[in-house]
Amino acid sequence: MSGSAITPWVVGNWKMNPMQADAKALVNGFKELLQNNEIKEENCHLGVAPSMLALAGIQQELASAVRSVYSVAQDVSRIAGTGAYTGEVSAELLKDHQIDFVLIGHSERREIFGETASILNEKVKNALNAGLTIIYCVGESLEQRENGQAEQVVLQQICDIASVVQAEQWQKIVIAYEPIWAIGTGKTASPEDAQAMHAKIREGLTQITSFGSSIAILYGGSVKAENAVELAACPDINGALVGGASLNAESFYKIAQAFANTK
Repeated sequence: MSGSAITPWVVGNWKMNPMQADAKALVNGFKELLQNNEIKEENCHLGVAPSMLALAGIQQELASAVRSVYSVAQDVSRIAGTGAYTGEVSAELLKDHQIDFVLIGHSERREIFGETASILNEKVKNALNAGLTIIYCVGESLEQRENGQAEQVVLQQICDIASVVQAEQWQKIVIAYEPIWAIGTGKTASPEDAQAMHAKIREGLTQITSFGSSIAILYGGSVKAENAVELAACPDINGALVGGASLNAESFYKIAQAFANTK
């Protein structure tokens, strides 16, 4: 089933970048591009995920943009509420600061920081209970792809959260497919391979939830201005989670423009 009727999302994941002055210049440059040639909100949702330290400040900077650009947290605590948990930021604290979106399950969190399915389930449950919208990341390693396990791995990662997502809460889920072997490597899944996986994810979602046909499925993995148009043309790719290219205002704008023009 095609997701072509879904409004695309383009979200920049800044990861542990940049320094404060560069972040401000990046946001101002992006705002200026939007001011000169607006991307209509009905054609594309836009968001940026700065570091937790910069989240509130970037949100304030984005408030003066010509259109909504959402602030997205890169992570959330597995612990709910408030309390004596040094270094943690809960879903409730994010919501209290008007941060309504969060990334969960990024491969860097899974691989580097050892976040298991049970940890991710706690994060998903807390985020949904606090009213956040989740961009839930899935993806296979190169070894898993070469062994023919890619679809199985990705669909299992989606099934992992099904036990903690209540029926109506699937409306608050966005899926981001990021093949691990394409993140930060310069390698990108071919549009044909990416579309095939997105179609399989769509099929799996429709078996899990009645909202499966309306959930946005984003592609991530060395997305850049040069390949965005081709990726945006794929019927089940409903946007992009952009890494390195989101640290350049013009590149990020061109990627957003590519997906907006599919509407």
